Amino acid sequence: MKYVRFSTNDEVKYGVLDGDQVHQLDGDFLNGEAKKTDTVFPLCEVKLLPPVKPGKIIAIGLNYALHAEESGKPLPEEPMIFMVSPSAVVGEGEEVFLPYLDHRIDYEAELAVVIGKTANKVSKEDALSYVIGYTCCNDVSDRDLQKKDGQFTRAKSFSTYKPLGPVIETDLNPNNLEIKLSINGEVRQHSNTNDLIHDVESLIETVTEVMTLEPGDIIITGTPSGVGPLKSGDEIKLEIEGIGTLTNYVIAN
Repeated sequence: MKYVRFSTNDEVKYGVLDGDQVHQLDGDFLNGEAKKTDTVFPLCEVKLLPPVKPGKIIAIGLNYALHAEESGKPLPEEPMIFMVSPSAVVGEGEEVFLPYLDHRIDYEAELAVVIGKTANKVSKEDALSYVIGYTCCNDVSDRDLQKKDGQFTRAKSFSTYKPLGPVIETDLNPNNLEIKLSINGEVRQHSNTNDLIHDVESLIETVTEVMTLEPGDIIITGTPSGVGPLKSGDEIKLEIEGIGTLTNYVIAN
């Protein structure tokens, strides 16, 4: 099932995407009780919004083996956890603003795990039962600020630096998905989540040892090899198998 959050006539609604039609729900799918209504919209007549408004975004650094190799860094023994601001989230078709044109600002294709129920000290064996589904995230990152700060929060939290969407797919094996990112039609990243150093279940276990996750929170699971810089005018297409394609456009701020 593909859950969406969308707007029509300036109203925010929740729905299920079926082909080129959106079936409206009678509430937020995160509450676990929302049901389909008789109201149906053509997809072309609604605006897709970020599928969730996360209270927390937990990010994982250096979590693909080939990315660690291209970075010249050893494989991390434990997941590298940091946090970025939810105010950075934008949705399908929206613009990514570059505030510093003299900085290197990179794209990073990532699978995002969407939490569906309160999770604290969750075992690896039970981890996926706390997940409502999965979506695409582009973890846009200012490399100059990463190096300057020695940590990642500022570099990854600018407004528009976290494109998210377009849907939440509920029925996937998160550890075996093709993931691809293209800039202006040229493929720059092409991998599979089977290259993850720490799988999704392990990430949930490790994160919930530290903090409680609430419905709508997301874990972005790291990026594969092939990261590179963005420039004004770029069209970014991030595609993950079974989820769909997230498209965004880069402009100077």
